Amino acid sequence: MTRTQNRPFALGIDIGGTFTDAVIIESDGTVHVGKGISTPAAFEQGIFGILDSMLAELGLAPGHCQALVHGTTVATNAIIERKGAVTGLITTRGFRDVLELRRIRIPRLYDLTWQKPEPLVARYLREEVTERITHDGYIHTPLDADSVKQALARLHSRKVTSVAVCLINSYANSAHEEEVRQIIRHEAPDIDVSISSDLLREMREYERTSTTVINAYITPVVRRYVASLMDGLASRGYHSPLMIMQSNGGAMSAEVACDKPIHIIESGPAAGAIAAQRLARRIGETNVVALDIGGTTAKASLIEDSQVGYSSEYELGGEFSRSGRLSKGGGYVLRAPTLDISEIGAGGGSIVWLDSGGALQVGPRSAGAQPGPACYGLGGTEPTLTDACLTLGYLGPPGLAGGAIALDAARAKTALQEKVAGPLGMDLTDLSHGVYRIAVSNMTRAIRSVSTERGKDPRDFDLIAFGGNGGLFAGAIAHELELPRVIVPPASGIFSAFGALYADVEHHLTQTVLGRTDAVDPAALEASWHTLETQALNTLQREGYGGGHCSLERMGELRYYSQTHELAVSWPAGPTTRDSVQQLAVAFEDAHERTYGYRARDSMVELVNLHLVARGVPDKPRIPAALHFAEEHTVASGERSAYFGKDHGWLNTSVCARGSLDDKPRRGPVIIQEFDATILVPPEFSAVLDDHSNIVMTPQD
Repeated sequence: MTRTQNRPFALGIDIGGTFTDAVIIESDGTVHVGKGISTPAAFEQGIFGILDSMLAELGLAPGHCQALVHGTTVATNAIIERKGAVTGLITTRGFRDVLELRRIRIPRLYDLTWQKPEPLVARYLREEVTERITHDGYIHTPLDADSVKQALARLHSRKVTSVAVCLINSYANSAHEEEVRQIIRHEAPDIDVSISSDLLREMREYERTSTTVINAYITPVVRRYVASLMDGLASRGYHSPLMIMQSNGGAMSAEVACDKPIHIIESGPAAGAIAAQRLARRIGETNVVALDIGGTTAKASLIEDSQVGYSSEYELGGEFSRSGRLSKGGGYVLRAPTLDISEIGAGGGSIVWLDSGGALQVGPRSAGAQPGPACYGLGGTEPTLTDACLTLGYLGPPGLAGGAIALDAARAKTALQEKVAGPLGMDLTDLSHGVYRIAVSNMTRAIRSVSTERGKDPRDFDLIAFGGNGGLFAGAIAHELELPRVIVPPASGIFSAFGALYADVEHHLTQTVLGRTDAVDPAALEASWHTLETQALNTLQREGYGGGHCSLERMGELRYYSQTHELAVSWPAGPTTRDSVQQLAVAFEDAHERTYGYRARDSMVELVNLHLVARGVPDKPRIPAALHFAEEHTVASGERSAYFGKDHGWLNTSVCARGSLDDKPRRGPVIIQEFDATILVPPEFSAVLDDHSNIVMTPQD
């Protein structure tokens, strides 16, 4: 295809731990998809390899790209792999060990051998300075500039390249932190600096310190990556500003993302959740579970009453990354608005291994993109979940990404036999099916953590499955959890790239204003709102959104007196008055009863934080309302033998394309093979194609 006329298009890119996905949507709604192995040494090179090939084949010009939104795992990987910058911490004298003390919670209550993760900043890189600000913003002890210079000199001599500054009570008065930043910029301009009052103007010292340290730790990594990506795009003739997907489901400019990379930690998973929300609305479903299974992890989120859930806190880097009030204390706390997503190390690349007791385990370690599963033939020797699926017949010719990645069944079987089946004395087929079942069990944990553990019955929700492996496991997961239906959208393997293009430009700002609702000063609250809104509008203007293209939403975070966690509720419209504050208190009590099942009688309500959501409103959507998918990739069809456990054994299973289904139920087993994903319809399910080209699987008696 070599048409060269002016054809505007939007571009969505999503980088995962194993694959990089791209979607191009032309202004007439034509959709083109691309997929390739991620390149961890330089993720941007994987992007360029896919885009250069796609645009050349389609006859599209980079200069006609009108929107470019990117979801990335660069920040996440830097934390999980401990490959961030050498980071120092400057804090108030007496608060050096806040990172060590953490919080009381631990992930395994009765496990005395559990070790908390090492802080991102070692103790010898934490420096104390002389200063003190009280909780109400009064300067009790002025900042000693000499102590800052001495601390900085010691950090500089220890090769620190990024510094986090978190002084006590700086959320109430940022003057000392701003002064420290100026000293660092003057004395050591080569060092990146993050100050807590720019990132999180909230009380709770550990949460602020942890969040600021995470930002400092990943800032140089994100800056280098974004600079390299933008240089490569510019050299190829792309003119559209690069936008980065945020953890809160919105997007932000690449420049702002470099200043506050904490907001792009869960960039890719958030894009998938937003895409699932849009799909659910389109097909008229209000309650769904979004399940994204890729090569490295499985991510789950709940969409209830057509709304995605939000959390003000996320915990990452532990055994189980998750948001919400049930965080277990196993990872690093990030206090930033995040979609309520649960993530577990269970994906196609999850390594199959035996623990010290000889028990079979699947994940959380992954073979990733390099060296990848044994069957990829790229140097990997460890058996993985993908190798097991290939051995079971669920995967087959021509391989992945339309044959770009051939699958070697002999290598898969050898790795599984030598490393696992042989030592266990198990039949290779039974072993492979056991691996599949363990993976399903692990993946259901992610769904339970956003449903059952939130007081929701998963049986009340349909399952939208996507990601390269979502359709491969969705039927078994739905069977395990008794979910009523499974919905697999078109181009499910690159679904998160769609979500990035649906995301609006969005920013969240908070400010602690602790006080009882019957005693707060409405005028002071309105002044704080004005400050937050001015900051938000300045940021949106920096991203190209003037006053007429901005939307501001006020929210309050409240709690009962003596509680430790807040609930967010919408702020009453109009100017802040004593009456509107009391309306806010009533709204909080209603929300508390819905969430926890009760309201506290005769208990005071406390306002904790102001929370502003600022959005940029575009002139028109990035994506046309009607989409149609270009048929650019052929898929294999026919039959192959697949194993479905002892109840069914090996069955001749038809292999077909999505288009071969219709509105008449087709009983499993069926394997639907596509360019970007494989969908498995188990014997217990039937599948139809709905009016939106979604595959809908339902259980059969």
